[in-house]
Amino acid sequence: MTNSFRVKLGQGGYGCVFKGKLDNGCLVAVKVLKGLKGSREEFINEVATISRTSHVNIVTLLGFCLEGHNRVLIYEFMPNGSLEKFIYDGNSLAYHQLGWEVLYQIAIGIARGLEYLHRGCNMRILHFDIKPHNILLNEDFCPKISDFGLAKLCPQKESIVSLLGARGTAGYIAPEVFCRNFGGVSYKLDVYSYGMMVLEMVGGRKNIDVEVDRTSEIYFPHWIYKRLELDEQPGVHGIMNDEANESARKMIIVDLWCIQTAPLHRPSMSKVVEMLEGSVESLQVPPKPYLSSSPRSPPDSSTTLVP
Repeated sequence: MTNSFRVKLGQGGYGCVFKGKLDNGCLVAVKVLKGLKGSREEFINEVATISRTSHVNIVTLLGFCLEGHNRVLIYEFMPNGSLEKFIYDGNSLAYHQLGWEVLYQIAIGIARGLEYLHRGCNMRILHFDIKPHNILLNEDFCPKISDFGLAKLCPQKESIVSLLGARGTAGYIAPEVFCRNFGGVSYKLDVYSYGMMVLEMVGGRKNIDVEVDRTSEIYFPHWIYKRLELDEQPGVHGIMNDEANESARKMIIVDLWCIQTAPLHRPSMSKVVEMLEGSVESLQVPPKPYLSSSPRSPPDSSTTLVP
């Protein structure tokens, strides 16, 4: 179906993705996993996890192959590829192609997909690796969450999960993964990763950028807080009118809630959807996360909590 793996769509630490076509003419993405230690477990985990899902913002698994050392996943084909090529300034050919309304709808779509994973399945699904590379876009730029190799299932009634070692990608991993003093590992980890990712969508750059001229701008969430405190437009890219400005500010404030250091201070994804779809006037700027500011004590218990 891949015509001898002729067209490569992408490559990562997991292996390669190739373009394919079924006998009925349907285009597919064929993900061929590398024969690395642990890849069999990740493969079975991805099949078992994604087969439980059915949502417009979750990529559809059409089939798989487990034969000898061969491990292959067959997904629906997403013609616009992954999100990261559209949001970083360095990707000059694609950057600015998406308008603010499209970015806003993508942010809401991803939030709805995560809300479904956290609340819409019999077993709660924690993705553990939300980042632009794992968000695929169809022909209408509808976002779909993909790559469930690191996902973990847990009963809906249980909020804290056990975890041996860190999972995820540097820059998107919540602080409680490294230090349990901040709280237990739960679905709020995906909320943190979502917030960091959408801030990158807003800023058109990676949150941690060592190539910027001024040291104060290396950590984007810290820089954007200073602009909000001064009541300035945060300096996000491509804003042309008041409606776009409102969408951008709404995304920024919601995402700053998502990256609060303590998991209890972060909203659920249901609340995130509600805030994104509400009015910007009803939103308050949250306290600056402990890890993004100068050393001081973590937020005290009097800090307003978001459900």
